[in-house]
Amino acid sequence: MSDHSSPQPAATTSSATTSSAPFGAVSHPPARRIRVGDGPRTRALLIGSVLFVTALVLVVPLLAIFAEALRHGWGAYLTSFAAPDTQYAMLLTLCVALIVVPINIGFGIASAWCIAKFRFRGRNLLVALVELPFSISPIIAGVAYLFVYGAQGLLGPFLEAHDIKIMFAVPGIVLASLFVTAPFVARELIPLMIAQGSEEEEAAVTLGAGGWRILRLVTLPNVRFALLYGAALCNARVMGEFGAVSVVSGNIRGQTNTLPLQIELLYQDNNAIAAFAVATVLTAVALVTLVVKAIIERLDAARVKAQGRPGH
Repeated sequence: MSDHSSPQPAATTSSATTSSAPFGAVSHPPARRIRVGDGPRTRALLIGSVLFVTALVLVVPLLAIFAEALRHGWGAYLTSFAAPDTQYAMLLTLCVALIVVPINIGFGIASAWCIAKFRFRGRNLLVALVELPFSISPIIAGVAYLFVYGAQGLLGPFLEAHDIKIMFAVPGIVLASLFVTAPFVARELIPLMIAQGSEEEEAAVTLGAGGWRILRLVTLPNVRFALLYGAALCNARVMGEFGAVSVVSGNIRGQTNTLPLQIELLYQDNNAIAAFAVATVLTAVALVTLVVKAIIERLDAARVKAQGRPGH
């Protein structure tokens, strides 16, 4: 007889477990781990706390604005907009938005295209520069523009010699608004363009399409909802910007006052009814922006579901 016996198959873990278990024992599934908030009381407490804070911080102030504006009726409310300074502030705010939003749309598309479609040295630096306005106080940005374009600033003597006025004028308001709102469109487009990749653009190149045609017929249709959302956010921020504009505008009545600055002046003049009435305009802009956001997200979700592409 040979000294080497044939190898026997090793027992599996399940069989070993079964053989070691007592005869007639019933196995039970592992107990479900209870998470924080699973209990009905805890869940009710969390939801109630969120609703309470939301009502206290957001809903109540919004209702207070409209309640104070309409305290003396619709006649007094509409009369608040008849003041020439208020009408000029509304017109100036609209003009600044019409200038800033298209420029930032173009900047957002260009920067997102470069960052998402190309790999180059300094790409991360460009991303940081695009997001820089989010990390800098608007007042600091306004002071920086004063140091550059003000009368005692870096370019002040040159501008004064050529009779070019930027600070305490409309150009300064436009510059400050451009800086503060620069990231909004780009921040919405960059992650979406990265997620979509470059396959469609490369296919268009192989078919002989040029750069502008690819941008117009391939890239922009794929990001149109994110572009609209970024433009809506940019518009709302332009109209509501206070800090940087208050520094570079000089707060001159009837000349450089935008709506936020006009609201402050009305309140300082103890004209609270007019201040709250004008504030309802900016509040309505914010609410419309939220509605537009909800519509865009629903349309984009439908597009993603139909085409199977990464959405906003």
